[in-house]
Amino acid sequence: MRLIITRHGETEENKEGIIQGHLPGKLSAEGIDQAEKVALRLKDEKIDFIFSSDLARAADTAQEIAKFHPNTPIKLVEDLRERYLGEFQGKRRSEVNETESKDEEPMKALYDRAEKSLYKILSKHHQDTILFVGHNGINKAMIAVITGKKHEDIKDIERQHNTSVNIFEIDENKNHIIHVFNCIKHLE
Repeated sequence: MRLIITRHGETEENKEGIIQGHLPGKLSAEGIDQAEKVALRLKDEKIDFIFSSDLARAADTAQEIAKFHPNTPIKLVEDLRERYLGEFQGKRRSEVNETESKDEEPMKALYDRAEKSLYKILSKHHQDTILFVGHNGINKAMIAVITGKKHEDIKDIERQHNTSVNIFEIDENKNHIIHVFNCIKHLE
């Protein structure tokens, strides 16, 4: 399977320093521009299926990419949502003093969601090119799963830039090759 992972475009909340988690988010003007640019970058890729987080910021980015792939089905998947950040959601980062919310989703649960989604899709689409449109946290968890890291290692994976592109080849034995990692050359 060829797997392309990208993050949604910048949101109004990103600009304001607001923690989003499971909040839908609204693409900013810059985020719409980023989504258009990543769509142009991916227009010549043969994409068989698009799986996107069901949160608006990712779904809107997926829709922009799909304009160049009009016959490619898009499936919105709740398990591709960002990490649930509990009481921190909707607050500005500057208002939050603690490092963890009392009711946030544990990293292990995020990792397990990513693993379940990846292997479910891999089992059905091992010959296809798949696009995942997600978020920083779920994308890092997905990368951890692909590269054989543990949930404790998610924090050490490079932050995923808005509309960054990651491209992997994954075989049926879960071996992988990284072709592109966290690339934003389309934004230059």
